[in-house]
Amino acid sequence: MIQFTLLFASILGGLAVIFGAFGAHLLKKILNKEQLKSFETGVKYQMYHAIVLLLIGFNFDLEKASEKYMVYSFILGVLLFSFSIYGLVISSAKNKKLTFLGPITPLGGLFLIIGWGFLFYSILNIDF
Repeated sequence: MIQFTLLFASILGGLAVIFGAFGAHLLKKILNKEQLKSFETGVKYQMYHAIVLLLIGFNFDLEKASEKYMVYSFILGVLLFSFSIYGLVISSAKNKKLTFLGPITPLGGLFLIIGWGFLFYSILNIDF
């Protein structure tokens, strides 16, 4: 589970850098300021949670069910939250907005919050 967590952290972190550069250089030409800001929000949240997954992978044994749920919640949350924002922004820039993605973004945010809740719970249950 630790290797799985660190693998996802590295993938999400690397993609956040790629998407950030993509947004800053290529999308800047086709997106308005509001769209670009939304895209950047997706990138920021993706990177924040990639870093959190790294810290979790290096600091938890990830054998307890709550710790596994924490990892899954963060990964699912990033995929739903950030990637739905990317899809919404890019599709709206092409005047073909994928409106079905709209409700997915808050669902992703909910999974991120759940992940933080599991992190809180896991920290409370660590034997010192």
